[in-house]
Amino acid sequence: MDQRLDYKTASPEAFNAMLALETQVHRSGLEASLLELVKSRASQVNGCAWCLDMHTKDARARGESEQRLYLLSVWRESPCYTPRERAALAWTEAVTELGAEGVSDEVYDEARRHFDEKALVNLTLAIIAINGWNRLNVAFRTTVGDYVSPHAGKKG
Repeated sequence: MDQRLDYKTASPEAFNAMLALETQVHRSGLEASLLELVKSRASQVNGCAWCLDMHTKDARARGESEQRLYLLSVWRESPCYTPRERAALAWTEAVTELGAEGVSDEVYDEARRHFDEKALVNLTLAIIAINGWNRLNVAFRTTVGDYVSPHAGKKG
């Protein structure tokens, strides 16, 4: 598919607003490894190849295992995720696929077992941010495959 437009150059102001949101996500104190799983899972749900390419490359560069990345779409059936990661992934799916029924009490209660109020707000902001990036990249068909992680050679 051909890219429709380059949103970064079409509206630098919009791009910079998204970058500011992303900067706040990274200042939140949430673990980088958790954020990469959340961003990758939301990107799978939204069908965003560009973001999935980026965040799986970043996750690998930060030391994430290929097995955990391969199994992410079936995380419920995979034993390799911690209870905190499972709560974050369930929250990610619920917030990403927000329907008329909203987010269930069950998913919220499990998220609260693993995240205090501030951390849950910050996790939700991370999900909002990746959903925004997904929508920009899917809508404008951003060319996939050329991303190189700035974290290559750095673990953690």
